[in-house]
Amino acid sequence: MRTQVGIVGAGPAGLMLAHLLHLRGIDSVVVDLRTREDIEHTIKAGVLEQSTVDLMTETGVGDRLRREGSVHHGINLAFGGALHRIDFAALTNGRAVTVYPQHEVLTDLIARRLADGGDLRFGVSGTRVEGISGDRPSIRFTHEGSEQRVECDFVVGADGSHSTTRALIPGRADLFREYPFAWFGILAEAPPSSGELIYAHSDRGFALISTRSPTVQRLYFQCDPHTDPGDWPDDRIWEELSARVAGAGAVVKTGPVFQKSVLRFRSFVCEPMQHGRLFLAGDAAHTVPPTGQKGLNLAVADVYLLDRALAAYYERRDTSLLDGYTATALRRVWRAQHFSWWMTSMLHRFDGTNDFDVRRQLAELDLVTGSASAATTLAENYVGLPLTP
Repeated sequence: MRTQVGIVGAGPAGLMLAHLLHLRGIDSVVVDLRTREDIEHTIKAGVLEQSTVDLMTETGVGDRLRREGSVHHGINLAFGGALHRIDFAALTNGRAVTVYPQHEVLTDLIARRLADGGDLRFGVSGTRVEGISGDRPSIRFTHEGSEQRVECDFVVGADGSHSTTRALIPGRADLFREYPFAWFGILAEAPPSSGELIYAHSDRGFALISTRSPTVQRLYFQCDPHTDPGDWPDDRIWEELSARVAGAGAVVKTGPVFQKSVLRFRSFVCEPMQHGRLFLAGDAAHTVPPTGQKGLNLAVADVYLLDRALAAYYERRDTSLLDGYTATALRRVWRAQHFSWWMTSMLHRFDGTNDFDVRRQLAELDLVTGSASAATTLAENYVGLPLTP
């Protein structure tokens, strides 16, 4: 079969791009090795920037987000025996973030794509992309026992951090940083501990008091990357989380823990993000530590650019935006990398941390919460920059 844009990966980048292209009348086919059930039931946190929320709303996939998402107008930094609030609304002219899990975003995009008659192929195997250096690339895969080939004008690799499409870019630079710690994350049946997220700096290490819904909470604490979740019964988890925020006066509300996991940290950027008729988007091109809440939002920013670049090609045969995709996307990617690294380095305990390092971190946190300009820098980056036109 033939389509205009072949998309490998039904994550935030792939599904949002297919949706945006459909609104322009550009055909696409999306393939993913996971089943629809796997995609919609793999629970992942989500903090959506203002621009992501606005784009979903403007393009008709934000109704449930608006009903069920929790709008946050600030965050709290816990350090030095107190909570210090960063007021997003005051510092960014009313902008905010919305807590809405990533798998719910995917559920909404899948439902809309199918309602629009979109071609989504779940549970495929043996996916391989061919011919990206020519003008007729193709995607081969097996679906429901049948070998298939989709011929395209362009291929978008949106197949996540373990991307196979990325390997097709010759001479690429894989730039990365491994962090010496991880996050121990839980989902628990409990009421919210705070109306807004708490980022805690403590002698025991970092903790994040986040949320998912009025009855289910997501919380994290810094741990060794080799930590075995099985070694942590519920009581021990709650004691550790409470110890890391109690000094700032916060109280963690407890309940049954029904999911435990260890999330390892890595910063990664692939340069360039394109070759021939192949373009990378989302985690296939870059990953960030979760401290800055940028992963899903960067994926949306990538496909926002690709949507406009592909529209320029099909409407006017103008390739300038496609040619400049990497340079334009990487400006935002590297700014998000810096912000995520900055938040991470300011709040976590690193191997070999001594009293000097701790006092330096506290001084930085004091600057961020005591200076309007420093607080504005954090707030503007956290709620997200406007999408590049």
